[in-house]
Amino acid sequence: MAGAPPLPQPSGLQAWLLSPEPASRWQARLGRFYLGWRGFTKNPLAVLGLAIVVLLILVAIFAPLIAPYSPVAGGDLRTQRLLPPSETFWFGTDDQGRDIFSRVVYGSRITLWVVMLVAVIATPIGVLIGTVSGYLGGWVDTVLMRITDIFLAFPRLILALAFVAALGPGIENAIIAISITSWPPYARIARAETLTVRNSDFIAAVKLQGASTPRIIFGHVIPLCISSVIVRVTLDMAGIILTAAGLGFLGLGAQPPMPEWGAMVATGRNYLIDQWWVAAMPGLAIFVVSLGFNLLGDGLRDVLDPKAAK
Repeated sequence: MAGAPPLPQPSGLQAWLLSPEPASRWQARLGRFYLGWRGFTKNPLAVLGLAIVVLLILVAIFAPLIAPYSPVAGGDLRTQRLLPPSETFWFGTDDQGRDIFSRVVYGSRITLWVVMLVAVIATPIGVLIGTVSGYLGGWVDTVLMRITDIFLAFPRLILALAFVAALGPGIENAIIAISITSWPPYARIARAETLTVRNSDFIAAVKLQGASTPRIIFGHVIPLCISSVIVRVTLDMAGIILTAAGLGFLGLGAQPPMPEWGAMVATGRNYLIDQWWVAAMPGLAIFVVSLGFNLLGDGLRDVLDPKAAK
């Protein structure tokens, strides 16, 4: 259009990141990250989800500095039992006179610990099974996928309950049970991604160079599955939190006096009519953190999904 002002050109660090001819692989990776971050920040709900997750991490790290009282030591049952929210006890107190705000703050550590361990345990298992199944095919694919179907046939919480009942109550056994029930979706995603690339030209070229099957799977196939798996893991965080809270609610997760949010809700259900804050505050924490992970997962899907419209 005649007379239109020229578009501003990037300068400085931005120009270096957006260079069409990067001088190194590191510069190219930083450029892709910068473009992804710009796309991510265009979604305000995704930024809100990221803020909630970052807040959860900060609260978990600095819990001793944030919490004004001990999360496990009870107060005076004559004067501090079941007090409503106030300036002294922001979230009120429970049936043992303990400050609910302090217990919610320390409970973020347990929640974050469960989420991290389940992701670290379940994700590699699912990705490995899915890529091996999709790349090798044949009877290996049939056997591994039928095992995956067996796990997918049961609701996650029900299957986790069965494993915890066999292993015994406790936060460690709950993490193991949730991990055992969480890997099948990752295997399905990794297999689907592998089926789309196993007959690609670059895989054939790597084979011609004499690369072994493990090298092809670990060096070329798995990296292509990572972005889709990361999105699914982030979206599954809310389900992991709810499953852990469900086990705690049933008394099979973290044991008293640990400040686990599900167990706190279970305690508060006895006082739900008159002392609603005992169950509502940890329940609200579960809701907010689960919402944050869902919003973050949606934003990452828009950025990392190679099939999404740009």
